[in-house]
Amino acid sequence: MQSNTSKFYMYLFLTLLAGIILIPFYLTFMSSFKTLGDLSSNIVGLPKEWIFSNYSKVFAMDYFWTFAWNSLVYGILTTVLTLICASMAAFVFAHIRFFGNRFLFNYLLIGLMFPFASAIIPLFLKVRDFGLLGTYWAVVLPQIAFGLGFAVLLFRGFFRQIPPELFDAAYVDGCNYFNFFLRITVPLSLPIFSTVAVVTFVTSWNNYLLPLIMVSNEELYPWPMGIMFFRGEYDTDWSMVLTYVSLTLIPAIVFFLLAQKYIIAGLTGGAVKE
Repeated sequence: MQSNTSKFYMYLFLTLLAGIILIPFYLTFMSSFKTLGDLSSNIVGLPKEWIFSNYSKVFAMDYFWTFAWNSLVYGILTTVLTLICASMAAFVFAHIRFFGNRFLFNYLLIGLMFPFASAIIPLFLKVRDFGLLGTYWAVVLPQIAFGLGFAVLLFRGFFRQIPPELFDAAYVDGCNYFNFFLRITVPLSLPIFSTVAVVTFVTSWNNYLLPLIMVSNEELYPWPMGIMFFRGEYDTDWSMVLTYVSLTLIPAIVFFLLAQKYIIAGLTGGAVKE
């Protein structure tokens, strides 16, 4: 009886949580098919008249595909470089004992305590000093820097679950640390690589503040910044804004659904208590 009651409350909680998450998606998607007048008087309900022309207008815009390509470039560069740097650093923290190992690891995690917006001004000045303003790297490098701590944390937890006997056997056969990482650790860690890749790519795809500060050339704008083109001096075409937002969400959702199995395996793989 107690077990059934616990399951009931668990399912109730999960249903409420799913509703909280899905309702904004529903409102955004349904509102994208409404006229501006219908949106003002009928926020929650279905559209009185389904307007599909909003999507055709967005697809017909010249800069739409340019912004999509830019977001793809930002996301791929950030994801690939984060995977390379974070996985190698995490392997060192997980398997190589040296003086200051735990101190350096904790120092790296300090960055997780501070919000990104708190460092935007010094970050802008440093990027300007390096002469990277108005380039892809002005967005990619800060994204890597701010995502590295969390990525290393996930990788390290997963790598520590790999049996040390594997390295002992490989060492006897003449395998060094780099070959062990490349030939054994990486193939066994595909779930955590998928997890970090999805988190990093989606974070980069949805980033708005950093490109807004670092990029002044419209040719390098990412997809989320296209929302600004629907804002006038005195009014905002909210139906077009919500249409654009709906299209922005679709790639991230599809990417997450395709990698969902690997994400769960990656997150739970490093959760085993030592």
